[in-house]
Amino acid sequence: MFNAMVLNHFQQPQNMGTIEDADAIGQEGFPGEGPYMTMYLRLDDGAIAEAKFETYGCPAAMACGSWLTTWLVGRTVEQAGVIESNELMLMIGGLPLGKEHCAGLAVKSLRSALKTMNTEAH
Repeated sequence: MFNAMVLNHFQQPQNMGTIEDADAIGQEGFPGEGPYMTMYLRLDDGAIAEAKFETYGCPAAMACGSWLTTWLVGRTVEQAGVIESNELMLMIGGLPLGKEHCAGLAVKSLRSALKTMNTEAH
């Protein structure tokens, strides 16, 4: 059973979609081959100014992507790089047994994006 925060982020997801001029794009998993998430980031003056995600997954995956992208805005790359999947699960109020991988999906897609980010351009 999903808690109220997870349900809210699933029913009214924030930041779904793409960023045309993204400074970084990261992906975990592959579209059409099970759960995946793509994370898009745009920097402004050393901070993450915009974060969006796309996923094909369950409500927990959507909620994790929604919460994480909301949390990222205004954070530095260094701050964004320290979040772990267990912390995301705590911040979102927990996930049902068997859905823990959804937090990992979101964090791994973020890490993938951070690896590609060119921070010197901003």
